[in-house]
Amino acid sequence: MRNLFFLLLILPLTSCGKNELNWLILSPNNVEGLTNLKFLLSGLTTTIYISIVSIIISIFLGLIIAIPSLAKNRFLSYLNIGYVEIVRAIPLLVLILWIYYGLPIMTGISFSPFVSGIIALSISESAFQAEIFRAGINSIKKSQWEAGSSLGLNFFRKLKLVILPQAIKNILPAIGNQFVYVLKMSSLVSIIGIGDLTRKANELVVTTYRPLEIYTFLIFEYLILILIVSYLVRRLEKKLKKD
Repeated sequence: MRNLFFLLLILPLTSCGKNELNWLILSPNNVEGLTNLKFLLSGLTTTIYISIVSIIISIFLGLIIAIPSLAKNRFLSYLNIGYVEIVRAIPLLVLILWIYYGLPIMTGISFSPFVSGIIALSISESAFQAEIFRAGINSIKKSQWEAGSSLGLNFFRKLKLVILPQAIKNILPAIGNQFVYVLKMSSLVSIIGIGDLTRKANELVVTTYRPLEIYTFLIFEYLILILIVSYLVRRLEKKLKKD
């Protein structure tokens, strides 16, 4: 099975004729190839940075959004459900375009492409984070809430000191998996001119007219990046299980 997987992976690359596939434009052994490689890899920092900032903001937003779902107040519960369902229903690409192009027209407030991309990614991801926190908090036994009440703690102190420390241990693997998702979705911010991996690849295609080689290299960039993150997430899951 493993050999078959590698065969299927390599076959599309080796089946191309010499006139169709030219890796010299990305070879570090010549000046042009080395320049192109540096240009493509220059978007790596932007992709990682925008993904990390977005996931951190979305975690805090998700926690805030999840709290109303814990209340017995029906209005607050519906408010939580409404936000989650509406945000999850909006395609990320549409949200990016609306924040960058539509928001300035509607409110007069405009943001740079970088900030617009982070806002869109954070809002979109916050709905998923809210569901992760809601499920994680609800997985804690009711007796833990009662123990907090017996200590005279109010709702927020019980949440902070008793419930969240236990819930976070359960939801960290899910948050790690969502980071992988954000890394992949961050490629969409290239549509508004952010110089991430995808944008750099698009710009190089325009100048070299070699989309096959460049987009193949782009696939491997994301593949390696996401495999590294996935490996770290699995290590974290194993560590949490041992603890």
